[in-house]
Amino acid sequence: MKKLKLFLAFSVLVAMAPGCKKDGCKSKSPQSEAAQLQAYATANGITPTVHSTGLYYEIIDEGTGAAPTATSKVVITYTGRFLDNQIFSQQTTPNNTAENPAWPLSDLIEGWRIGLPLIKKGGHIKLIIPSSQAYGCTGRGAIPGNTPLFFDVQLVDVQ
Repeated sequence: MKKLKLFLAFSVLVAMAPGCKKDGCKSKSPQSEAAQLQAYATANGITPTVHSTGLYYEIIDEGTGAAPTATSKVVITYTGRFLDNQIFSQQTTPNNTAENPAWPLSDLIEGWRIGLPLIKKGGHIKLIIPSSQAYGCTGRGAIPGNTPLFFDVQLVDVQ
């Protein structure tokens, strides 16, 4: 019985390990994409700070007032680009309507959960996000797996 419990505990840990998926999908590490992220920054006039997680960011305007926390909802405008500068998503009108309400920060991709708390209401940040902090090895919609992304984000409000 003790061996069975140990085996089950080990199985759960393996299933939860980052980059380990049943379909064989393996996420890239931020370190393996660092040269690609830095090259994008250089080519686009971005002078990034590298977060301890591997996220590249440049604060354009720190903003004033409240900074978002894990339990905040955020109202934003943004442009999302692949690293070839092709736009894959854009929101030019703030998401503060009944049809498009503020987004819980906790529901957003990891790169945003790390980057947005670095600024305050009214702030502006550029994020170059390693694929593991975006949509990982599985991708989402038009975003292929293991794809680093760039976001230019205005934090309109924090709720």
